[in-house]
Amino acid sequence: MPKPAPTPTVVLVHGAFADAASWMGVIEELQRAGIPVVAPSNPLRGLASDAAYIASFAAQIDGPVVLVGHSYGGALITVAGATESVVGLVYVAGYVLEEGESLGELQGRFPESLLVSHLEERMYPIEGGGAAAEVTIRRDAFPAVFAADVSPAVTEVLAASQRPLAVSAFTEKASTAAWRTKPSWALVAAADQAINPEVERFGAQRAGATTVELEGASHAVAISRPKSVADLIREAVRTLA
Repeated sequence: MPKPAPTPTVVLVHGAFADAASWMGVIEELQRAGIPVVAPSNPLRGLASDAAYIASFAAQIDGPVVLVGHSYGGALITVAGATESVVGLVYVAGYVLEEGESLGELQGRFPESLLVSHLEERMYPIEGGGAAAEVTIRRDAFPAVFAADVSPAVTEVLAASQRPLAVSAFTEKASTAAWRTKPSWALVAAADQAINPEVERFGAQRAGATTVELEGASHAVAISRPKSVADLIREAVRTLA
């Protein structure tokens, strides 16, 4: 009898204003199910460079890989998913870009989310001299924008530890769209105030993704609903294995 196909390794890619610890509950669920999982730190310095980092990370894993992207991480897996070892994509309240499209262009198709008017800009030094801009969410607005269904105590920690995103990430265009050749799944957070849920629905439909929608779920759905997120990832892994 032929040997069964190996279980894909799940690579969880966090988005802006968060870090890999935001996947903690999802990781616990997947490990309990016996699914290999890793959550690398996303540099958050720009679409092309971040996607290249995730692609390199995935390419060095033995066996097939399922990329899971939250928020801006969705844009990254769209590009990094072209890596040969990647067999599927899972978008969690994420951006599903088309080739040649930027985050700003996709968002511009729909009414602005609450996030847009609550960003705080700072500068950071870049190689070769000079400076570039990065953004975080204003601390007072963070609960409503990012984590309305997360406990106040946890939200305070998230707001204090959020990682900034380079402003250039909003205008860089996706060099490819891996969902055109690889199966995809998507979770829409119906109460998302960071990304308009219509953006999530549109991208998922355009990609032909198997889609679930969670009523009342905030942008921080991986923290507030880890079992639901893990269930969708398990479905993708089962299908691909």
